[in-house]
Amino acid sequence: MSNSAGLLRGVDARITIVSTALIASFVAFCAVLGDQAGEIFSGLSTAILLNFKWFYLIMASGVLVYLLYLMVSRFGNITLGRDGEKPEFSTISWLSMLFSAGMGIGLLFWSVAEPMWHYAGNPFSATTLSAESAESAMRVTFFHWGMHAWALYLMPALCLAYFSFRKGKPLSIRSTLTPLFGEARMNGWLGAMFDILIVVVTAFGIATSFGLGVEQLATGIKTLSGFELGIGLKMALILAISMVAIMSVVSGVDRGIKLLSLWNMLLSLVILAAVMAFGPTRYILNTILEGTSGYAQSVIGMSLWSDTQNDADWQNWWTAFYWAWWLTWAPFVGTFIARISRGRTIRQLVMGSLIIPVLFSFVWIGTFGGAALSYEKADRVSHQQQVQSQGLQGEAAEFTGGAILLATKADTTSSLFTLFDKIEQSSGLAIGNLLGALASLLIVTYFVTSADSGTLVVSTLAARGNMHPPAWSRVAWGLMVGAIAAALLWSGGLKSVQTASICAALPIGVILVLMALALHRALLSESIASLQMTTADDLRASAS
Repeated sequence: MSNSAGLLRGVDARITIVSTALIASFVAFCAVLGDQAGEIFSGLSTAILLNFKWFYLIMASGVLVYLLYLMVSRFGNITLGRDGEKPEFSTISWLSMLFSAGMGIGLLFWSVAEPMWHYAGNPFSATTLSAESAESAMRVTFFHWGMHAWALYLMPALCLAYFSFRKGKPLSIRSTLTPLFGEARMNGWLGAMFDILIVVVTAFGIATSFGLGVEQLATGIKTLSGFELGIGLKMALILAISMVAIMSVVSGVDRGIKLLSLWNMLLSLVILAAVMAFGPTRYILNTILEGTSGYAQSVIGMSLWSDTQNDADWQNWWTAFYWAWWLTWAPFVGTFIARISRGRTIRQLVMGSLIIPVLFSFVWIGTFGGAALSYEKADRVSHQQQVQSQGLQGEAAEFTGGAILLATKADTTSSLFTLFDKIEQSSGLAIGNLLGALASLLIVTYFVTSADSGTLVVSTLAARGNMHPPAWSRVAWGLMVGAIAAALLWSGGLKSVQTASICAALPIGVILVLMALALHRALLSESIASLQMTTADDLRASAS
């Protein structure tokens, strides 16, 4: 039970104390022995990705298929709440919060960078820096940001919403596993261990993305102003964003987080429309259509492709790595999606999470990635003309990439801002800095949204599923997440935590499978109980 008095009033003492001790110990380890920690976790994550790649592929695809089954089955009509209960948030607010917490900042970062890396070479293209590699680059990027990622988020979200809002249990991971392990074990240390694991992984996942995001924001500021942020100013930036996130999370989901999410969606649409209008519009529209078609045709094959013959590192550090990275975010995003989805049916939740956000992601990737590939194509043609006109030979005649690809190879965080420079050059309009400023602002607000929703989730789990954790707990966890990010950025330990998070993805994947089994058992029990009640009612009606 949650504490009701003392310093830890309103939270579960076991979860709070143990998870805080683990986090502090890990931060100290990474700060003092950063290089050694990086080597240890890098080697361990490499071994896990190599030996358990098959598990990630089967698990992610199996979860997706099961969710699609639930969407079209009789279970789809079940309300995540009392029968007849209405959704807590409007559809627009719900979708905005869902997308902001789930994909927003990642898409802003990788929508240009990932297609560039695949354009430079991927297993599905026999050539590099070519039309063939450009087409396969978009198909692979669509796949990595498609339904599998959202399925990994949606599985814990659906389980948490069902057991909490329909069965009246606390909003915690342990509640979803009760049908398999029983109430007694889940109320004891076994249940606490599940919640502690999720709290620690969630806190580090948010802090790591926080730190990496500050690095990208620093690149944006340098691009716009020429001023390079030192470590001290980066720390101040973390502190400022943490304070805004804490104020937002204390104000509650229906105020701060909802308003920020709506703002994120509005600003995202403005930037998206600008890139589509002032960039290579025709190329972008064709890329969106072609990429979506390629995804639909190849999704099954790519889902189960394990590179058996070559067993190269590419898939381990792209597809398998992505599935593992999504898993580290799944408990956090899943808990938040569940928190905002009360009153919706299973069918509405699955459709809303698997279809609408995925289609928007495709439009976003097709727009930014397509624009970048178009400019790369133009740079390649220009280089070929230069080779012919000047008679260049040897290394000088070799095309190693255009401006955006070269910038991506030098510093991945600069790819987005280099794209804006190319749009300005091609359109003849002085909009590069404006787009860069809007993107930097969007980075900040996306990080605030991720930080405050993540803080809410961690404090909810620490309060053993209480959806309204005490304000002091929200503030404390908000400060802790910021402190983790600052400490790791200072010590250079961000990479260590990132690889360590990938190691934690394996047990989380196992937990997701257990959650799916527990949910299906509960759904079958509810269906049998409903059928028995209907039969009894029919018999009474016949007798009367």
